[in-house]
Amino acid sequence: MSNYSTLQKDFYRESGKWLSTFKIWAKCINPNLHFIYILRKNQQFGKVPVVGFFWRLVLRHFQIKYGFQIYPETQIGEGFYLGHWGSLVINPKTIIGKNCNIAQGVTIGQQNRGKNEGSPEIGNEVWIGPNAVIVGNIKIGNNVLIAPNSYVNFDIPSDSVVTGNPAKVYPNENATEGYINYKI
Repeated sequence: MSNYSTLQKDFYRESGKWLSTFKIWAKCINPNLHFIYILRKNQQFGKVPVVGFFWRLVLRHFQIKYGFQIYPETQIGEGFYLGHWGSLVINPKTIIGKNCNIAQGVTIGQQNRGKNEGSPEIGNEVWIGPNAVIVGNIKIGNNVLIAPNSYVNFDIPSDSVVTGNPAKVYPNENATEGYINYKI
């Protein structure tokens, strides 16, 4: 798998198939994949003067069109998967691991005061359900399922399921089994 680009690994997560550049373009009819394509191009060429500016303009247009507020400064691991398009906010200081799924309506934000001032760090193989909110300088472990509509503002250990507002943590070694497909 090391011969494949980050973009190819992201697109692999959608179908379980390794795609050529042409087939990746064909899949860009899907808004989720189209946005990931533009985001990764921004990350690839962001420091190149003219090309970076072009990709930044394109990204801004599609942030508004699709409702994804994800910035190229956000550190996102390989195998990133957006489940549905629309209304998604991720703070640019957030760190996201490999094989993460994020659904619609999710907010991953910065906390501006208090003991958890800062932005989240999310581990590998994390599934974040619709309308979940994750805020503050917290660490989400590996193999964590954050249920829809959960509010998370404290550290979550690996191998856990998180539900509710306020959030409750339930240990589960198979937390994301069946939720995260085509892992890279």
